[in-house]
Amino acid sequence: MSPNEDRKIREKFKQKTWNEVKTNDSWAIFKIMAEFVEGFERLSKIGPCVSIFGSARTKEDHAYYKLAENIAYKLTTHGYGVVTGGGPGIMEAGNRGAHRGKGTSVGLNIELPFEQHDNPYIDSDKSLDFDYFFVRKVMFIKYSQGFVVMPGGFGTMDELFEAITLIQTKKIGKFPIILVGRKFWNGLFEWIKNTLVIEGTISPEDLDLISLVDNEEEVVAVIDKFYKKYSLSPNF
Repeated sequence: MSPNEDRKIREKFKQKTWNEVKTNDSWAIFKIMAEFVEGFERLSKIGPCVSIFGSARTKEDHAYYKLAENIAYKLTTHGYGVVTGGGPGIMEAGNRGAHRGKGTSVGLNIELPFEQHDNPYIDSDKSLDFDYFFVRKVMFIKYSQGFVVMPGGFGTMDELFEAITLIQTKKIGKFPIILVGRKFWNGLFEWIKNTLVIEGTISPEDLDLISLVDNEEEVVAVIDKFYKKYSLSPNF
């Protein structure tokens, strides 16, 4: 195979030589640092916020979309802003509800080859773009006073279990993690309870890290009860 043919094949399959990998890794450090610095500087000013996660594929006429919008609106009436992944679907609904309630509306967008694009309900000065999922996840964890998890796919599960793991291992302080939609989440919750607990891979008390609810009133009640119980202001 000629060098030219080899290069074309590597370009086709996005393959790199070992030297190219090492060089790109070194330069990536600066991009990663820049994303952390910008995220820390801009999000440190947003005030108390709750993150809302869920599927980017949820359409505007779906019940979950409307529920997410109502949850976000209700949170603004209790003094919280809303942080989402900045894209369509449930993320758009969350920002839309915050916008309707005249509350803080933050979007942490990620560059993807499909699905993801900024929604129009993010505050103009509170839209951030990320190349790296792990940097974006740090921002969600660091600057959120609670996670509201709507029905979603792998990305939603990733954020959910990342937060549970960090709280379980005491790498971060405890905050409310709320699964919205008992019908959607009950199968997963029952599997965790009847398989992971029984097999001893988690402790029974780990189930207390999660709340299952069905509406916006329950979401706000869980968050308000948590901060009242621990005598904390929302932006501790």
